[in-house]
Amino acid sequence: MKTFLRFFFRLLYHQFAFTYDLVSATVSFNRWKDWVMSVLPFIEGNRILEIGHGPGHLQRILLSRNLISVGIDESAQMGRLAKRNLTHRASAPYQAPSDNSYAQTNFVRGIAQQLPFSNEGFDTIVATFPTEYITDVETLAEVKRCLANDGRLIVLPAALPKNRFLDWLFRVTHQSPVEAIDVVKTKFREPFVKAGFKTQIEMLDMKSGVLFIVLANK
Repeated sequence: MKTFLRFFFRLLYHQFAFTYDLVSATVSFNRWKDWVMSVLPFIEGNRILEIGHGPGHLQRILLSRNLISVGIDESAQMGRLAKRNLTHRASAPYQAPSDNSYAQTNFVRGIAQQLPFSNEGFDTIVATFPTEYITDVETLAEVKRCLANDGRLIVLPAALPKNRFLDWLFRVTHQSPVEAIDVVKTKFREPFVKAGFKTQIEMLDMKSGVLFIVLANK
């Protein structure tokens, strides 16, 4: 199953990148963009790096706020898609400036384990729904190198949608949502603590689901 999922996500991020928004909206009951934007209140400073920028939706908002924002992604297809998205008009509720076209977009192709940036170059580094690379020892070492002193890494690793199926699943397994959340919070916290970050897990209880946000300060 793990091998199949890796293959599926590789296709989704590369050959089928054009379907990413459709697939994301489907699996999240059309809440994907709302979940991605949930990291915005936690962003600090003016110099922002997004790891795994995907279609560029978060980049659009960061640029609309006049922040110095850079996005890196391993997928060339995602890079082209993000650049194209940032030249089109945004749709509500994330309306950017009136022309909504950015003359300068800073997208870089690369991997998180080898960030091509200078030491202490960013105030915040953010990743939304990344794959397992985000907890790689090399990734976290590179993130720490690129963060300014007291800089922050924000990771949105998962969301637990609210729907009838999950309610049924908890009843069948005789497990409470609170127990499941505690297990997930512990699992997400450990790699960042081991890497030397001051780490806390924020849990956002939204109408559409429960979001887990890792706040790891250097």
